[in-house]
Amino acid sequence: MGGGKKQSPAQAEKSQSSEASKKDGQKKGDRKDQKTRTNISVVIDENQAMNFIKGAKVFTAQELSRQTNVKVSTANALLQKLLQKGSVKRVGGYSGHHIYVPA
Repeated sequence: MGGGKKQSPAQAEKSQSSEASKKDGQKKGDRKDQKTRTNISVVIDENQAMNFIKGAKVFTAQELSRQTNVKVSTANALLQKLLQKGSVKRVGGYSGHHIYVPA
């Protein structure tokens, strides 16, 4: 029923150059200068965090992360650990934005 769409001159040139590079042994998805990933770990100062928690009536993970200068995910991890220990209680919130009080 109809053939393929006629390529523009620029598209034809690109396809020719990509075919030539494939013949040279280089694949389209390969990159010569791939960067190695480094594993970064962030350590939260628990003394600073506990001082903030004890001084606050109520707080969220976002407030804790701002006060301790760490990411929200790190603050959440600390709060989950403190919940298991019983140092804090969850009193409200929804959809990942929970409100905590010191126990």
